[in-house]
Amino acid sequence: MIQEPLQIGSVALDPVLVMLALAGLAVLALFALTVTLAVHMSRRREEASAHEAQLSELKIRVQTLAESSVTRHGELARAVNERLDRMTHRVGTDLNETARKTNDSIAKLNERLAVIDTAQKNLTELSTNMVSLQEILANKQARGAFGQMRMETIVKDGLPKGAYTFQATLSNGKRPDCLLHMPNASASVVIDAKFPLEGFEAFRTARREEEKKEAARRVRIDVARHVDAMAERYFIPGETQDTAILFVPSEAIYADLCEYFSDLVQKAHRARIVICAPNMLMLAVQTMQAILKDVKMREQAHLIQREVSRLMEDMGRLRERVLDLQRHFGQANEDIEKILTSSERITSRGHRIESLEFEGDGANGANGGENGRAAPLAAPSSRADEERRRATVKRQPDLLAGNLLAGE
Repeated sequence: MIQEPLQIGSVALDPVLVMLALAGLAVLALFALTVTLAVHMSRRREEASAHEAQLSELKIRVQTLAESSVTRHGELARAVNERLDRMTHRVGTDLNETARKTNDSIAKLNERLAVIDTAQKNLTELSTNMVSLQEILANKQARGAFGQMRMETIVKDGLPKGAYTFQATLSNGKRPDCLLHMPNASASVVIDAKFPLEGFEAFRTARREEEKKEAARRVRIDVARHVDAMAERYFIPGETQDTAILFVPSEAIYADLCEYFSDLVQKAHRARIVICAPNMLMLAVQTMQAILKDVKMREQAHLIQREVSRLMEDMGRLRERVLDLQRHFGQANEDIEKILTSSERITSRGHRIESLEFEGDGANGANGGENGRAAPLAAPSSRADEERRRATVKRQPDLLAGNLLAGE
């Protein structure tokens, strides 16, 4: 079939040459596209290999971090266990030492009680050769020394050294017989020993009502004077407690005072003065001894509580660090999953690009085999297939460009 030349203006073009030119342009476009795809694929492969190397390095770092974290956790647990062992050993040692000191104190107290019992037996044996108490204590100074001696003996037997001071001088220049130092307080308790013997002896030996009233008035005057003097001298804010003790070294005199002179006892209470006999003073001293022991135990408990609080702080920091480590592990796992997802997408896109390149080479080979001349000489029955193939060849650049854009 002879085709007529195409007339474009004054120029006549051969249709065969036009088709050959168009086929050559298509071949050049396919070749350029193939080269571009090859370069792009080589770059993608290099990037994929670099990602795989980074992924391998990241896995090694994560494994190293996990091993170091396990090692540090073991060291920290071992340190905590060692600290708990040391604390337990220290507490046990302190408790044993406290028990030993308590046993020693009880043993010494028993020894002193034995000495006191022996002295009491000796006094009982010598009582037949002694004169009456009235003759011995006729002198006020000797009587005051006797009351102070009994008070000092009771205080020394019941309290440890450092918990009391005898004949201490206050800031106002006054000197009470004894100061009891309260634990965890700067103010002390004042004890003053008084022995108003004459008035009580007169009150006890009085036969007539007038003599008894006179002796009672004298007792009230003497005791009230002592109470007022103590309230005036021994109450110093911040230095002494607001309650003082008036020590009467005779149970008989204290019994008469409570039985016949209850108004004096009430007056002393209103003036914050507590009148004590030897038994009551011993009870007060024993109460203070129990308070001192309780304070010491509380001090030990405070130390234990402080150590336990420090241990809980360390455990809290350990928990926070473990949570931080857990968050780091979670973030690392998420990053690894993202990297794996990206590598899978890159691999799948590489496979798709490879399959597109293989189809383009086949189409190019088929066109080259035709050598640009088979189309006009093809049989009429295959003309529709040839037109579809040419349309596919023309659309391949657009399809490849679309795939590349989708891959990006």
